Parts: sequence; C-alpha cells; structure tokens
Amino acid sequence: MTYFSIPEHWRIPEAALRHSFAEMAEDGQRGCEGIAMWLGHYDGNTAIVTHVARLRGPGILKEPDRLLISADLVNDLTDVAIENNLTLIGQIHSHGPLHTTNLSETDKRYGIAVPGYLSAVAPDYALRSETTISECGLHVFIPGKSWPRLSPTEVRQRISIVSGIIVPILVAGPGA
Repeated sequence: MTYFSIPEHWRIPEAALRHSFAEMAEDGQRGCEGIAMWLGHYDGNTAIVTHVARLRGPGILKEPDRLLISADLVNDLTDVAIENNLTLIGQIHSHGPLHTTNLSETDKRYGIAVPGYLSAVAPDYALRSETTISECGLHVFIPGKSWPRLSPTEVRQRISIVSGIIVPILVAGPGA
C-alpha cells in the first residue's frame, strides 16, 4: 500500500477508543468539542492505530460548535509522528448533543485531506464513555468524492476494534 492509497480496513484498539473518549470528554464537560489524533502504521491494506496523540497549547481552539487547529500545531503533531516512526492514520472529534455525527462543512473544508484518512465523529461531546464505534460517524477522505460516510455494513466489514492492546499516549504542542 502506498501513502496515498485508501485502506480497505482499519484496526483500532479498544484502549485507543477509550483514551480518545476520555480526552474528548474533558472538553465535553465544558460544553466544547474535543479531539484525539490516531497514529500508527499500515500493514498491506490495513491501517493500524497504535498510538493516541493529544493536542495541547494555544494552537488549538475548542468551542461548542467549532474546533480549530493551527498549522503550527499540525507541524508539532507531524514532528511527534516522525520522532516515533508513526503515520497519522486519522482522528476522532466530538459534536454536541444537538448535532449529528456527520462531518460539518467546516470539517470537510478544513479537515486533513489525505487519501484514506479516517475522520470519526463522536456524539454527545463524547460524554458517554460506553459509546461504541458504530454509534460514531466514520468518514474516509477519497479524492474526488470528498468525505463519504461509511455505511453501517461498511463499518462492520472495515473497522475492527481489538482488545488487549496497550496504547501509548503522545502529546503534541508547546512544552510537550
């Protein structure tokens, strides 16, 4: 698989999902969207999440209906990935209870548009820690098709949540 190929399958450790929900819930408790980044590697046509990255510092703005990440913070995240010999596989961010788990127009316009990048949207500001991946909106960037949402059948076929794997947490941002 090349860097710009579309994975057929994503393997996400249960621990990565739980770490991500805990990270997003910190912001959700304040009524704001939250985010966690998923890093890992590719094995053939499978994208494997092995690490969760937290974003810190003034380069991230989290509000009730908006999440902005500066180019500098994305550069810091890239440095963290390179230092750990990892690739940015995707991310999960939360929407509030009055919004769907579809990507917003802002998400589509300003999201990381790399072929095969997975963008998950958690409901209810990620405040329900027991939320399953099938309750989230899962979208894949495909050039020329933008961000199609995976159907429930595609989620069952293409997304595997695996247990029993330890997932390190990395931090990107000033002072990380």
